[in-house]
This record gives sequence, C-alpha cells and structure tokens, in this order.
Amino acid sequence: MSLATLGLIALAVYLVALVVIAEIARRARRDMTPGDHFLAGRELGVFVLFLTLYATAYSGNSLLGYPAEAYRRGFSWIMATGFMMSIIVVFHALVPKLRPLSVVHGFVTPGDYVQQRFGREPGGRALRIAVAGLMTVTLTNFLLAQLIAMGHVTYQATGGRIPYEVGVVGLAAMILFYEVRGGMRAVAWTDAAQGILMLVGLSALLLWLLGGSGGLGAMTRQILELRPEAVQVPGARECSNWLSTIALMGLASVVYPQAIQRIYAARSGTSLKQALAIMTFMPLATTAVVTLIGLAAIPRFSHLGSLEAETVMPRLLELWAAAGPFYTLAATLVFIGALAAIMSTADSVLLSLGSVVAEDLLGRSRLDPGTTRLGKRISFGLIVVMVVVALAPRITLWRLIELKMELLIQCVPAFLLALHWNRLRAWPTCWGLMAGTALAVAGVLLGLPRIGGIHVGVLGLAVNLVLAVAGSLWRRDRLELAPPFS
Repeated sequence: MSLATLGLIALAVYLVALVVIAEIARRARRDMTPGDHFLAGRELGVFVLFLTLYATAYSGNSLLGYPAEAYRRGFSWIMATGFMMSIIVVFHALVPKLRPLSVVHGFVTPGDYVQQRFGREPGGRALRIAVAGLMTVTLTNFLLAQLIAMGHVTYQATGGRIPYEVGVVGLAAMILFYEVRGGMRAVAWTDAAQGILMLVGLSALLLWLLGGSGGLGAMTRQILELRPEAVQVPGARECSNWLSTIALMGLASVVYPQAIQRIYAARSGTSLKQALAIMTFMPLATTAVVTLIGLAAIPRFSHLGSLEAETVMPRLLELWAAAGPFYTLAATLVFIGALAAIMSTADSVLLSLGSVVAEDLLGRSRLDPGTTRLGKRISFGLIVVMVVVALAPRITLWRLIELKMELLIQCVPAFLLALHWNRLRAWPTCWGLMAGTALAVAGVLLGLPRIGGIHVGVLGLAVNLVLAVAGSLWRRDRLELAPPFS
C-alpha cells in the first residue's frame, strides 16, 4: 500500500478520533466559564501538561520551518537547538513568580496579570490593551503559519490527492469544531498521543536518513561537494545573528499567550515544575533532530527554491515510504504525528485568541459564561480570515516566526521585568512597548530585518527597556518631589 493511500486512511481515522475526543471533553466540562473552557478547569497534571507544552512548542514551525531553514542555511542552523533551550531557561524566571499570582487571583488571560499588576495606576488599562493588541497580531501570524504547514503536509503526504487548498480549509474547519466543543481539555488530551508519535517518528526518520547517507561524516562530505558554503564556519555577522536569535526566541516565546495560559492551567506548582524539567531535554530530542533532517535533505534535493524548501519534510517522507512496507507505515506515523502537532498548536492559538480578544481587548469578565461564547465567535471569524490568507502563501514559515517574535518580544518588560522589579510603572512601560514596536515595524517596512546581524525586534526591546526603566525612575522621583496633598 502506498504512502498516499495509507496516509488518507490514517488521516480519516485521526479525524474521527478528534471528533470522539472533542465530545468526551465537552461532557467532562464543569461549566461554561472561561476558566473551565480556556484552562481545562486548572487541572492539568504532569504528564498531560508536559505533552501539551511539548506539542505546542514544537509545531508546524518546527516540523516544516526548521528543516527548511537548515536546508537553506546549512550547519549554521544548529543554533536552533540553542534558542529552544534558552526558552526553558527564561521560563524559570517567569514561572516561580507568575504561577502563585495566577492561583490567588484566578487569571485566565495574560492581560489579567497586567491588570492586576498595573490596573490601579494611570495608564494601566492602556498597557493592557497595548499588550493584548500585540498578542492578537502575533497569534494571528502564528495561526497563519500553522494553516500553511497543514496544507503542505497534507498535500505531500497524500500524493496530491488532497490539494493544498482543501487541506487548509478542511483541517481548519476540524480545528474550529473541536476547539469550540472541547476547549483546552480536547487540546491537551490530543497532545498526549501526538507528542509520543512525533518523538518516535522523527527519531526513526533520522536513523533512516543517516543510515542511507553512510553516517554523519559521509553526509557532511556530500553536502561539502554540493554546497561548500553550507559547512563553512560562521563569520562574525552570522554569530551576531545567532546571539540575536537566541535572545529573540528565548525571551519572546515565554510570553506566548498559550504558554502563559498553560502556566495558569497546571494542577499545581509541583506539576508545572516537573513538566518544565522534562521539557529541558526536548530541544536535543526534537530541534537537533529536525535540523539534521534538513541537512540530510541537501544531497537528496539539491535545487529547491526558498519556498519549495518548506516541503523538505513531506518529500523525505515520500522517499522513506518508498523503501518498503515497514517504512511506509513508519512514514505514515510521522505524517500523522506532524499533522497532529500542527493542528494542536493551531487549536491552542485559536483558543488563546478568543480569550485575549474577548477579555483583554473587549473588556469582558473572566467570570461571565457569555465571555466563553463571545470567544468562540471571535475564533470563528479569525480563522475564516486566516484561511483566506493561507490559500496563497508568499512568505517562508521561518520569516513568519521572526516577524511575530519581533513584535511579541516587546511585551517582555510588562511580564518579566514587572514580576521582578516593583518600581516599574504603567505609562513608561506602555511608552517603551510602543517605541519598540514602532522600531520593529519600521525595520520590516524599510526592508531592514537585521542591523549588523541583530534583529530589529531585539534592538526595539533595548529601546523599550531603556524607556520603561528610565521613565519609571523619573516618575518615582517626580512623585517623591511632589508636595503632599492638603
């Protein structure tokens, strides 16, 4: 049986399973409050919490974008393992402070923390809206990346029997269905199975690729003959880009709304610590693996264009499946695992989008069941818009990642700095966020994504921090010098 045929059968079985899980999750809900729908009643244990964090962190970006970037850049892309590790490091600066506050105050969205921290100050509401606006933009970007990835994987793995457009529209409809029905529970439960599938499948694919190449040394020699620049020692500019990317990804990723909401959804602080401890090893088990997969594709597909490189992973699955019946089954498992990871990430993003827009932008209460219904309607409208955009992709998945991170990183002072420095004030933080965002957007519009190898978003964060800190100190001095009220 061919990969295309087996892939169609596996896809049908997987979609039926999603419908069943969504219905079970719907019946398990306690009520219609945002806390139950968006956070699974705050009862995620270690195993499910780890796997939902894992499947969310390693999504379509990782499974399609990272191998494609390794194919384009060569061995220098090994830095991806470093920036994924930096995310875990920064999480340890966020979680110990944020988790207890979320328990005491019952946070549902990232904006709930901003409101609790800055809400009594002048500018507190403006800061919450600014943060929510940036997060909404980055989440829609993230959703778009997942939709594009779903279309590519489905088209390649089914031998073109499911066209790219049908894959995007059909799977988006399924995501919307089980997000609306099951909420966070449906997402977390599907993550558990797909995380295991993805780990096993990627490891098996890497062993086959290296074995077929004669090992890492032989593969490197093949790449050297075809593309000598892919194995060169990085220069100073590339090293600057490494450091910039590590800062960009490490800082911005921890303020993903869906990542913050998983902190809120943990059953206990101990469960969260244990889940993060296991996550520490995942960059080596996943990012390093997909980087090597992208490198192994260079000798096999030596003339792919920039956008064509996004299909490296599905093309490799086709080659793998052609090696025999056992490999066809293994390739099918990787296909389903990859698709499941992409869909779960898209679902998580959609879930966060509905809650952020409904609560933080529109000001609805986190205790009102009507907020949940509004969030579902918002999810429907946004996914329809993103599907239309995804039907004609004109940008690489990695560039989409960079764009959203350069905006999202501007939210870092409102969380990390605010948690550790109680003198930070609302208006200076808001001014810094807007200035940093303006610099990042200007760089994109002017065609200057990096200056000296440094991302404009990272430079924007530097300006952001200076204004936030200096402004907070200046306002404090003004308050101390002001005469007392009579």
